[in-house]
Amino acid sequence: MKQAPFSRHRKKWTRGIWAGWALLWGLGLAAPPLRTPDDARFTAEAAARITRNCREVLAPVYGPLAEQIVRDFHLAGREGIGIDLGSGPGHLIFELCARTRMYWINADINPHFFPEFLAEAGRRGWSGRVGAVFADARALPFRDDYADVIVSRGSFQFWGDWQQSFGEVYRVLRPGGVAYIGRGFARDFPAAAARRVRDAQHHRFHYDVAETARRLAAVMQTLGIRDYTIHQPHPPDAAGILYGIWLEIHKPRTADTTPTRPRRPSSPRP
Repeated sequence: MKQAPFSRHRKKWTRGIWAGWALLWGLGLAAPPLRTPDDARFTAEAAARITRNCREVLAPVYGPLAEQIVRDFHLAGREGIGIDLGSGPGHLIFELCARTRMYWINADINPHFFPEFLAEAGRRGWSGRVGAVFADARALPFRDDYADVIVSRGSFQFWGDWQQSFGEVYRVLRPGGVAYIGRGFARDFPAAAARRVRDAQHHRFHYDVAETARRLAAVMQTLGIRDYTIHQPHPPDAAGILYGIWLEIHKPRTADTTPTRPRRPSSPRP
């Protein structure tokens, strides 16, 4: 059966987005962390392409993920500082703004996302609820113990030096803070919706979830982070759908050893 011209164009376009994004990040993995924007690698055109993809393909993903984050970490009605690391166009931030009273910061390596992000926040009445900061995950521009919550979806695989980057996340978390970082879907994201997203992405993502979990656990052990959980969502009706992987980190309230807090049911650590 012949493919419609629009479908052929969309398939080529979406493949180009992710190949280009990976290339841009890959070019800088061996280089020192960026202290200022690199417009040659992180361009306005790249930001525009990724923004379109988030609107047209990933739009259904952010609401359920925000619901899960708010529910799991008791953020409803809560104030404080939240950071979305690698937020891009900020769609997850908008969903979190709708569900919390927190101030959310879009920390991204490509500042070309920021004008439209801030404009959209203004249109939604959240100009005083969000900010935008240029940030390389390997050298975050925040003081120690700054953020109550750090989230990130679909970004950590591009960070390069995971030990350095997750060390930065832990440094920036305030005592008692939580980070939720990963890729894929919320654990209760409907299987039919997940299948539609993966179909629209033409099933390009075939990373090894078990190997990623092993690498994340090794990084946590190297950094001496003990209070973490690796989640591998796999709803019973979602056979054959890649639901992703998530790392939950809690920073103790004090430097002293504290009793292990009760955990929600989750995937076992590898």
